[in-house]
Amino acid sequence: MPRISSRFLDPAGAVHGLPTYPWRCAPEGLATRRQLTAAGLRPGGAAPVAQLMWPRRGDEVGFALLYDVAAAVPKRAPTPGNLKAVAAMLAARSTCRVCGIVYGFCLPAGRTCWRCESRGASATAA
Repeated sequence: MPRISSRFLDPAGAVHGLPTYPWRCAPEGLATRRQLTAAGLRPGGAAPVAQLMWPRRGDEVGFALLYDVAAAVPKRAPTPGNLKAVAAMLAARSTCRVCGIVYGFCLPAGRTCWRCESRGASATAA
C-alpha cells in the first residue's frame, strides 16, 4: 500500500488550481503523457484535467499532469517522408566527417571517429 501524503490530496483543486492527487492515487480514466504514449495515444490538444504530486529531496515537489483517457486521440503515424528524413539524420550522425566510414552508432558531437581522432589534428584539417 503506497504512503499517502494528505498535503497532496486536493480533489477539488482549491489549493493547487487543478485537482491534485498523491503518487499512485489518481482515479481511473486519467493518465500521464507517458502512459498515453505507451497506450498509443496522445492528449490531442486537450488540457490537463488533474495532476499528481509527490515529495522529492529536500523541499522539492515532483508533479505530473494527468489527461482524460476518453478525450485522448490515437498517435499520428509517421509519413514516408518523415521516416526518410529521420533515417537521413541518423545516417549523418553515424558517419565520420573525416574518413566517411558509417558506424552502427551515433558519433560524438564533432562526428569524428576514434581512428581519425587518434591520428591527430592533421587529419581533421584536411
